[in-house]
Amino acid sequence: MKVAAYRIGDERDYGIVLDGKLVRRGSLGIKLPENVADFIADGALVEALKKEVQKFQRYAEPLDRFHLLPPIPSPGKLICLGLNYIDHAEEQGVKPPAEPIIFLKPRTSLTGPYDDIVYPKIVKQLDYEGELVVVIGKRGKNIREEDAMDYVFGYTVMNDVSARDIQFRDKQWTRGKSFDTFAPCGPWVVTKDEVPDPHRLRILTKVNGEVRQNSSTANMVFKIPQIVSSMSMVMTLEPGDMISTGTPAGVGYFMKPEPKLLSVGDVVEISIENIGTIRNRIVAEP
Repeated sequence: MKVAAYRIGDERDYGIVLDGKLVRRGSLGIKLPENVADFIADGALVEALKKEVQKFQRYAEPLDRFHLLPPIPSPGKLICLGLNYIDHAEEQGVKPPAEPIIFLKPRTSLTGPYDDIVYPKIVKQLDYEGELVVVIGKRGKNIREEDAMDYVFGYTVMNDVSARDIQFRDKQWTRGKSFDTFAPCGPWVVTKDEVPDPHRLRILTKVNGEVRQNSSTANMVFKIPQIVSSMSMVMTLEPGDMISTGTPAGVGYFMKPEPKLLSVGDVVEISIENIGTIRNRIVAEP
């Protein structure tokens, strides 16, 4: 099942994507919470809807009528991992970390799957990072690795947009990755039952049609059960929390023989197998 958040006119809500069309929450025939995180948290309700959802195909509307929003519009936490791909560590000439390296992006950095990315005036080196995002489905603390997948609701796609000049000047990553629009994601959340093995997904990033990242989630240093368990040792995970699992090789900053960073007018497209594609244009800050 695919869960998408949308705007149409003055209406902001979420619904289910079926065969390339969208069924609004109010058309689903089951009383659903107004907040998508509350929906995700009700496992029994989610399972009931999965069994019934095809019955509401007649209420589906063309997807292009809707402006898709980040599928989790206001997550409690947006956690990101650094250096979590073997090939990305290799392209930097560093060893993969012994433990997950994390930072947080603010939810104000979120933007829709087809919205513009704003190039801030104070940034000189803008870069992309295609990433698989894990969406948490239920509250948990000190979760064992063998139980971790029980806490996963599904997956989405994100671009961890990065201001490299600020990131490396600061010697830590938060400021350079926290600008508004620096976390386009979507186009929806795919429930985990539709992704049998999240560690065997092709991840592809293109800039203006040129392939930049072409890798697999098989190259993750820390797999999803390890990530979820490790994060839960630090902070209570809650429904709707997002964990972005790192990026593979091919980011612009480390391109050889010279960097290929983003410019105003560029279009970045990130696709992950079995999940979907996001596509965002770079625009100048007004």
